[in-house]
Amino acid sequence: MRSRYTAYVLGNETYLLQTWHQTTRPSKLSLQDHDAVEWLGLDIDATERGDIADSTGVVEFTARYRAKSKMAVLHERSQFVQECGQWFYVDGQMKEDTVGRNAPCPCGSGKKYKRCCGQ
Repeated sequence: MRSRYTAYVLGNETYLLQTWHQTTRPSKLSLQDHDAVEWLGLDIDATERGDIADSTGVVEFTARYRAKSKMAVLHERSQFVQECGQWFYVDGQMKEDTVGRNAPCPCGSGKKYKRCCGQ
């Protein structure tokens, strides 16, 4: 999951497609708005299975980003499958939320959003 996040930060479409399972992989991926998004961090919230002996795994993560001067949080529960020693992203259940004024700031400062990046 961390390598795929890094690929999104860098705009590395080739890596993202290579690590996407063939049964759900799109024919092409367009990160056209890559420069319009500033990724601020990734937190792994939970994992299920995913050890070297497992054939499947689940990663629940939260990624913080800024787009068009607005802070946002992407929360996803991602399904992975291991084939021939390589992990592939299958799909995920995503919930995207914008940050409320009184919510903790996604930048990690510990302040409320309205007192930090929301000013």
